[in-house]
Amino acid sequence: MDVYLPIANLSVNGLIIVGLGAITGLLSGIFGVGGGFLTTPLMIFYGIPPTVAAASAASQVTGASVSGVFAHSRRSGVDYQMGSVMVAGGILGTGIGALLFNLLEKLGQIDTVISILYVVLLGSIGGLMAKESIQAIRAERSGVPIAARKRRHHPMVASLPMRWRFYRSGLYISPLAPLLLGMGTGILTMLMGIGGGFILVPAMLYILGMSANVVVGTSLWQILFTTMATTMMHALTTHAIDIVLASLLLFGSVTGAQIGAMFSQKANPVKLRLLLAAIVLLVAARMALGLGYRPDEIYTMAPL
Repeated sequence: MDVYLPIANLSVNGLIIVGLGAITGLLSGIFGVGGGFLTTPLMIFYGIPPTVAAASAASQVTGASVSGVFAHSRRSGVDYQMGSVMVAGGILGTGIGALLFNLLEKLGQIDTVISILYVVLLGSIGGLMAKESIQAIRAERSGVPIAARKRRHHPMVASLPMRWRFYRSGLYISPLAPLLLGMGTGILTMLMGIGGGFILVPAMLYILGMSANVVVGTSLWQILFTTMATTMMHALTTHAIDIVLASLLLFGSVTGAQIGAMFSQKANPVKLRLLLAAIVLLVAARMALGLGYRPDEIYTMAPL
């Protein structure tokens, strides 16, 4: 079933695109993370231009985040005060990211930069996840539990001025910390098409020191509005969003997420985290190979 993507300017198999969305939705449902960090690389592997893949993936993440926010809101799992500060930072970050995106596009380096960012981020995060998962599995087998980490914010956060009380998160810190964190996520969302949850959640836990019961919900709240701003920014500035591509991905991801959620209830969470780490590292390795691999045909001819 061939489908023409007007912005990407190519024909693709619609079932394969739905399948890619289903894979990321399945992983999202199993592991509790947004599939944006895998959606873009998988589309690039399939042949979608990186700029269109990143822009369209951001719009898909927006739709996928809505149901998650409602679910966490019903159980009081969202710190709206903290989330609103991070949203403000995220919107500022999308503006900065749009400027960087256009600059790199004019220089002809945007595709390379997107690939490098994915290799660095996925490689480092996948490595950390694998290390923690292996430690947890060893602790399970030896019967010696890993000492619980004390919840506290980073010393750099403590040094920032103008403190506010964030009651639901149990924090008394400067709003500049979540503002800057949201800004960094906004820049990455604009450039890479990710929701940023796989970066944002650890940062909220280990840098801000937020209470674990509101981290995921607050992260989804920030991701929802940041990806909305990113989608609007791409539509107005880069014109790289392919609505046909985004719709096919969203259809697949919603279906896959439901199946993944059912599967996650029966599986060992520690082994699932190790599996996710392996998948992330494999994607990073494939992206790195694509940066250095020289094809047999360096130049190709395509009709205008």
